[in-house]
Amino acid sequence: MIYFRRGSPNEPSSEARLLADALEASPPPGVVDFVPARASILVVFDPLQTTRHDVRDAVLKIAGVERAPQHRDAVEVPVLYGGEAGVDLAALAEGAGLSEREAAELHASVEYVVHFIGFMPGFPYMGATPQELRAPRLASPRTQVPAGSVAIADGWTGIYPVAGPGGWRLIGRSPYKLFDARQKPPSLLQPGGRVRFLPVTTAEFSRLHFQAASAGSLRARQGGSW
Repeated sequence: MIYFRRGSPNEPSSEARLLADALEASPPPGVVDFVPARASILVVFDPLQTTRHDVRDAVLKIAGVERAPQHRDAVEVPVLYGGEAGVDLAALAEGAGLSEREAAELHASVEYVVHFIGFMPGFPYMGATPQELRAPRLASPRTQVPAGSVAIADGWTGIYPVAGPGGWRLIGRSPYKLFDARQKPPSLLQPGGRVRFLPVTTAEFSRLHFQAASAGSLRARQGGSW
């Protein structure tokens, strides 16, 4: 594991992200995988091909080269906020002195940064959720959270890529499929990427959800609008 200084509250470590890009473009001999996080990178190597010391020296050499950050357009993710799709939004809005619509608009007003992928394949940890909407995880996790659920826990916003248990507070749902092993890369959102949420109506959500089911996979547009 290689650690870097932590980024600001709203930004991941730029060193970690740049090194991840460089490793992806040209991995050192024997390196078989790497997993970037907010301020660190896990480097996995084959001990039959190389040694820990050689990998360390190669990675640190790559890390010492100055690189300009790559520009990434924000991924636009449509969300049906509130109601059955976001059963916790009403309580969060009331606690903030807002209507549900105002709370949804506030959440969607921020451009989020994907700090890392964790918990389950394709689950993005994104910051920074507006202060007014922040709330801790539920005391008792739900046994089943629908796939595509957009949720809040403390300062994080996340999206459940598949149905399963979870303790984050649900504020909406997206028709997007965040993880598809047939795609390359399999995860729609990547560390260092940026995300903008676009509120949609029930009819728009149903249309996009139908398209996703018909196509087998629905990927986000880069830039533009719905």
